[in-house]
Amino acid sequence: MSSPRPSYLIVGLGNPGPKYAKTRHNIGFMVVDAFAAKHGLTWTTHGELCQTAQARVRGRTIELVKPLTYMNLSGKAVRKRMLACGLSASHVVVITDEYNFPTGRIHLKSGGSSGGHNGISSVMEDLDTPTFWRLRCGIDRRFGPGELVDYVLADFPPDESHAVEDMITRAAEVIADIASSGPDLAMQRVNRPGQNSTTSPEKA
Repeated sequence: MSSPRPSYLIVGLGNPGPKYAKTRHNIGFMVVDAFAAKHGLTWTTHGELCQTAQARVRGRTIELVKPLTYMNLSGKAVRKRMLACGLSASHVVVITDEYNFPTGRIHLKSGGSSGGHNGISSVMEDLDTPTFWRLRCGIDRRFGPGELVDYVLADFPPDESHAVEDMITRAAEVIADIASSGPDLAMQRVNRPGQNSTTSPEKA
């Protein structure tokens, strides 16, 4: 019996392997892993391309995806799963780190530039469009010139552990909200003033 067609593809960006598991760049993996754990989901591995898990949430099916291609080639996995599920880019939600936001802040939007993020750039290139959804999770900007790569590939410091755990929990709740109400309504809720732990102005 074939699996039901999902309404949305929820992609957590990250790098595979224990070396990267707790790094800032892997917040996307952390969020989908948290959602999968909460709902008792089992991951299926598709060779070296990706891992997927399907969930039935509030009457709708969604597919979670973790690309295993490393960040710079994430788009290959996203495109393959999008086509396999018969979805358009407007039904793809990519969860990613965002250093222009303080740690703890989340923001949902559709389209826009890559902001220099290699994973988002790869997805844009392979889908041939920027018009997919991005759930951006703040990792703060505690780095100087030339330190970005080392910063995003470092673990979150202990003093941010509470903010990170809270952010992961709230981002996982957004996945359920997207499943039940769609990303447009979810965006209105998550981006509302007071819904994040900070009110710092957003950099688009």
